[in-house]
Amino acid sequence: MGINDESDIQANLQIGPTTNGMVRLFIEGDGVEVPMDFDPEEAEEIAEELRAAAQQARAMSDAGSK
Repeated sequence: MGINDESDIQANLQIGPTTNGMVRLFIEGDGVEVPMDFDPEEAEEIAEELRAAAQQARAMSDAGSK
């Protein structure tokens, strides 16, 4: 499965700090739990990548509506 493939799998995403000073992405779905811990610098890099992807998706959406 690639990043552009649709899926019927549903999952929940929780994001928050841990007591160890890490940022945790916690993904839960279909009987699977995936905790992913990142140091604050890594989390900020991920946030930047999410913002960039959102801008690109918005641009694609805007271009498709014209």
